[in-house]
Amino acid sequence: MHFRRLKLTGFKSFVEPSELHIEPGLTGVVGPNGCGKSNLLEALRWVMGESSPKSMRGGGMEDVIFAGTSGRPARAFAEVVLQARTQDNEELEVVRRIERGAGSAYRVNGRDVRAKDVALIFADAATGAHSPALVSQGRIAAVVAAKPAERRAMLEDAAGISGLHVRRKDAEQKLRATETNLARLEDIMAGLDKQVAELRRQAKAAERYKQLSEQIRHAEARLLYARWRDAAAAAEAAKREAEAADTRVGAAQRAAFDAQKAQGSAAQGLVTARDEQTDRRDDVQAQAHRLATLTNQLDAAEERRADLNRQKARLEEDRDHADRVTREAAEALAKLETDLSQGAAKLAEDEALRPRLANALEGVERAARSAELDLAQATAAQAGVDAEWRIAAAELEQAQGRLDRLAAEAAKLEQQRAALAQEDDPDTALASARAEAEAASAAL
Repeated sequence: MHFRRLKLTGFKSFVEPSELHIEPGLTGVVGPNGCGKSNLLEALRWVMGESSPKSMRGGGMEDVIFAGTSGRPARAFAEVVLQARTQDNEELEVVRRIERGAGSAYRVNGRDVRAKDVALIFADAATGAHSPALVSQGRIAAVVAAKPAERRAMLEDAAGISGLHVRRKDAEQKLRATETNLARLEDIMAGLDKQVAELRRQAKAAERYKQLSEQIRHAEARLLYARWRDAAAAAEAAKREAEAADTRVGAAQRAAFDAQKAQGSAAQGLVTARDEQTDRRDDVQAQAHRLATLTNQLDAAEERRADLNRQKARLEEDRDHADRVTREAAEALAKLETDLSQGAAKLAEDEALRPRLANALEGVERAARSAELDLAQATAAQAGVDAEWRIAAAELEQAQGRLDRLAAEAAKLEQQRAALAQEDDPDTALASARAEAEAASAAL
C-alpha cells in the first residue's frame, strides 16, 4: 500500500485545513521542535484506527481537537483524510472524524464502517496504527531494547502476516464468545426442560380445569334454567295479581273521585254557610253596638231607674236563656258537622228570615231615635230644675253603681254573644238577635 496524501483539519495544531503530499521515496519528516512532526505521525496513526489516548499524548480522545488559543477559538471537531493506493492499484480513501461529545466516525471510500474494518484493511497491507514501520520520537531506542515477543511482532509485520494474526485473534474471540453462548445455551436448555415439564403438568391441570369448567357450566346452565322457570311462573302469578290489583285500584280511584266530588260540593256548601254565618255575625254585632248605645242613653236618664231595675231582672232571665241557647248551639254544631245537607236547608231558611230581621232592625233604629228625642227633652227639663238637681245627684250615684253592675253583666252577655257567634249557628244567632231587639223595644 502506498500512501499518497494526508489531509488534516482541526487536528491538534493544524487548525486550518492542511495537506501533506507523500511522494515516492519520502520516508520521514524533519524540522525544528514544535513544527508539528509528531502531530503528522499521530494523525497518520489516528486515521488508521488508534484508540489509546495515551498513544496520542492526551488524557482523552477529544484532546486531538484544536483547543484554541488567545487569538483563535477552539474547534468543535477534528478530521483526518488519508488517501492511498492498494497493491491492486485501487484508490483508497479513509476518513476519521471526531466531534466533541459525539465520538469518532469512520468512512472508507464514502461508506460508513467500523474501526475494526479500518484496522483489518491496514493489517492486510502489513501496516497499521501499531506498525513498526512508523517510527516516532523515542521509537528507535524501544526497537533496540525490544523483548522477543515484540521483535516477533515486528518480524511478522514485516512479513505481511499481521493481518492474519488480527483475523486469528478476532476468530479466537468469536470462538470464545461462541463457547460462552453454547454453555449458556446448555443452561437455558436445562431450564427449558424444567419449564417443559412444568408446562406439561400445567397443561394436564388446564385440561382437567377445562373439563370441570364444562361440567360447572352445564350445571350452572341447568340451575339458571330452573331459576328462570321458577321466575317465569312467579312473574306470571305476579302479573295476575297485578291485574287484580289494578282492577281494585281502578275501583278505588273511581270511588275516591266520587268522594272528592262530593267533598267539593260539601265544601262549597260549607263556604256558603260560613259566608251566611259571617253576615249574621255582623248583624248581631251591629245590633249589640246599637243596644249598648241605647243602654248608655237609658242609663243617663234619672227618671228611668225603675225601668232599669226591671231591665236588670230581664237580663238575668236572658242569661239563663243564653246558657240554654249555648247548649242548643253546641248540639246544632254537631248536627251541622254530620249533615251538611240539612245545613244548606237551614241556610235557605235563614235567607227567608233575613227580611224579617231587617224590619226588626229598622224598628230598633226608630226606637233609638225616639229615645234620643226623649233624652233631649229630659235634658232640657233637667236644666230648668235646679232645685231638684241636688236630690237627684244622690239618687244618680246610687243608679250609677247599679249601672256599673249592669255594664259588667252586659260585658258578660257580649262575651256570650261572641262565643255564640263562633259556634256558627245562624238559627240561634237570629233568635237571640230577635229576643234582644224585642227587649230593647220594650225597654225603650
